[in-house]
Amino acid sequence: MEPLAPNLLDYAAERARFSWAGARARLEGCPAGGLNIAHEAVDRHARGADALRVAIRWRGAQGERRDLSFGELSLASNRFANALLGLGLSPGDRVFMLLPRVPELYIAVMGALKAQAVICSLFSAFGPDPIRQRLSLGGGRVLVTTATLYAKKVAPIRAELPELQHVIFVGGEGPDHFDTLCAAASDHYTIPATPPDTPALLHFTSGTTGKPKGALHVHEAVVHHHASAYYALDLHPGDIFWCTADPGWVTGTSYGIIAPLVHGITSVVYDGDFDAVVWYRLLREESVSVWYTAPTAVRMMMRAGTELAREQAFPALRFIASVGEPLNPEAVRWGREAFGFPIHDNWWQTETGGILVANFAGAEIRPGSMGRPLPGIEAAVMRRTESGVEPVARGEQGELAIRVGWPSMFRAYLGDPERYARCFADDWYMSGDVVRVDDDGYYWFVGRADDVIKTAGHLVGPFEVESVLMEHPAVAEAAAVGLPDPLAGETIKAYVALKPGHPPDEATRRSILGHARVRLGAAIAPREIAFVPGLPKTRSGKILRRLLRARELGLPEGDTSTLEAS
Repeated sequence: MEPLAPNLLDYAAERARFSWAGARARLEGCPAGGLNIAHEAVDRHARGADALRVAIRWRGAQGERRDLSFGELSLASNRFANALLGLGLSPGDRVFMLLPRVPELYIAVMGALKAQAVICSLFSAFGPDPIRQRLSLGGGRVLVTTATLYAKKVAPIRAELPELQHVIFVGGEGPDHFDTLCAAASDHYTIPATPPDTPALLHFTSGTTGKPKGALHVHEAVVHHHASAYYALDLHPGDIFWCTADPGWVTGTSYGIIAPLVHGITSVVYDGDFDAVVWYRLLREESVSVWYTAPTAVRMMMRAGTELAREQAFPALRFIASVGEPLNPEAVRWGREAFGFPIHDNWWQTETGGILVANFAGAEIRPGSMGRPLPGIEAAVMRRTESGVEPVARGEQGELAIRVGWPSMFRAYLGDPERYARCFADDWYMSGDVVRVDDDGYYWFVGRADDVIKTAGHLVGPFEVESVLMEHPAVAEAAAVGLPDPLAGETIKAYVALKPGHPPDEATRRSILGHARVRLGAAIAPREIAFVPGLPKTRSGKILRRLLRARELGLPEGDTSTLEAS
């Protein structure tokens, strides 16, 4: 079988000819007018022979199996849209999902989008307080959940949610249960005219304060979901795609639900926790060709050993991408050892709604780099001034800025217009990420602006330190933070999780410190190393460096609602 040619082969030529109007023309448009995500993701594929193609290939943690074709997903989401209308739902009402990765989640998302509701998927591992915060801030009117999750996490806070009018239960029987409501509803539904700027998606992102931010996106975002998956994930017709991200995170919605469906390909959904052996089996048995995962998962597979991957055969797998945290160079190289080709890093945020900078399938990879901006994306390295922003010299560090105008850009922080306005300057979205760009236009992540360490006159990005630490054969994961120092301003402390078989003793500590000093120099190498069983991360895989620093200094921890369960 001839290998597939990458979608993006001539980077400069593709950037020159690209237009967002052309990208929009590759989609069909809502028959009644405008643009609706659910029509592009489901209904336009639910015709003729295409209706039989598997859209969602669900695999349960206990070996359960269920496939949903595009035709079945279209009819099922029609029924759910009609059920919502029967409950009195109006366009713009917020429908929240608190569910594990079950087929009903995908049906509910598409049905609610057809009805022009705003959807928000929550991590099923959330406790009552983060659920209460998000439902309150988002004005949730409908919640789709299970009886078990409701009893444990919603019932204790139900009295504090006056706007929540309907709870729909997945599983079981009764008038307020998903199957009952859908069975009574018609499977014929006409999506009303949907202006592209109609609100569609609500994603909450945590910050350093105790209040999560609700980033609002619109139906036009589907143009970017489609284009970015084509360029950055190299999706082709006939691909089997697996995104391991939970739909409670923006990646799990944008690329775990929407993008593969918009491309009309089969999306594998696994409702289970990480297990390297199980994941490798799924890759093989489901013939996954494109795999999108998180650096945390990659590092966990590295910790399990390269041989475990080499023992498997993945004849269908041709492209792996990663997002959530910058991908350390060692992890990129490990991809070559384990799978025969590198893992491609890319960059984006909850606020951007989709991938903006990527390492492409048909281009050189520079391990440790985020890659280059997608066609249609204008990026720059800027510094803020009193009057706006100005570019920094090539190679210098500054804040990553994106020229406004891409379709999946968030349109508001819910209820916080002042905070939203502070994200922009002179028609640029200011990301808060410190980067540099090399002479060939590759961007290199340094750190979040509030994570960058200032030590003895040097600006040090934690990612640089962590990547060097991970080169040491004993290190599985690392996080670097700056701690106050009366002479240097800050000194660097590293928290290190070791690979199995390496003792957390003084000899190991000296070996790692020595390696860091040789590679980084004494000025920016860590002064201190603490061995830890694991690092605090969000459920999306981001290391919470601010949490390590706060705990070290006895400071408030801020919003920890997305903290991965320990």
